[in-house]
Amino acid sequence: MFNIEWLNYDPETPSFYVVLLTTLFAFVLSSTIAITYEFTTRSIYRRAHYVQALILIGMVAAMVMQAIGDSLARGLGIIGALSIIRFRTVLDDPRNITFMFASLGAGIATGVLGFSVALTGTIVFCLAAVILRFSPLSNPNELIGEVRLQVPKGDEFKGIIESILHRECRDIELERVRFLNPKRVKSYDENGIPTVEEYSRDNLQEFTYLIKLKHKGSVSALGESLEEIGELDGLRLSFRQRDTKL
Repeated sequence: MFNIEWLNYDPETPSFYVVLLTTLFAFVLSSTIAITYEFTTRSIYRRAHYVQALILIGMVAAMVMQAIGDSLARGLGIIGALSIIRFRTVLDDPRNITFMFASLGAGIATGVLGFSVALTGTIVFCLAAVILRFSPLSNPNELIGEVRLQVPKGDEFKGIIESILHRECRDIELERVRFLNPKRVKSYDENGIPTVEEYSRDNLQEFTYLIKLKHKGSVSALGESLEEIGELDGLRLSFRQRDTKL
């Protein structure tokens, strides 16, 4: 099955030592990419299985390319075999997908004996990831905030609210505007007879904004600025991480 010779490389029957060298080289490059991912990722959702997959998938790609060699029939056969497998793993973060493709690319380049391409590409990719990690593009504050507040009806309040949000936030987006109807609360007296109490909210409107704070923005400063709005009836601020949708 193996042609145990080092110098005479045959794509149809690669020698044992060539396969061993390519697999080990793919392991080193994929491990470098995985270590870079671990070092440059800010999110605390770094699963160990994903980091292991970054290392192993490069070795798998190298083995597949060695198995295909220069044979068109083998390539078509492997494509047909892989099409049977349904991969349903969801990667919500585009950055995670990028690192997975980088590990695949290193493994493919190694599998076709493109060691210089694989090594150069891996080094440049890892350096770029480290540079971006410490650049302004890597914003540590990725929480998406929701501002919900109630003010009297009137077109002038929308401009006042957005001027404050633009001063304190990097990005804002108006998600919803609601005109509040009277609120009815059903209760029971001591005899068990239901009574309905109505609270008038005829003159109120509710705005809901999605926001991103500035790099050195403060939630308390934003809240204090919004509370200065005259006749503010209710204010709610909440922040959470939202997944990127592709």
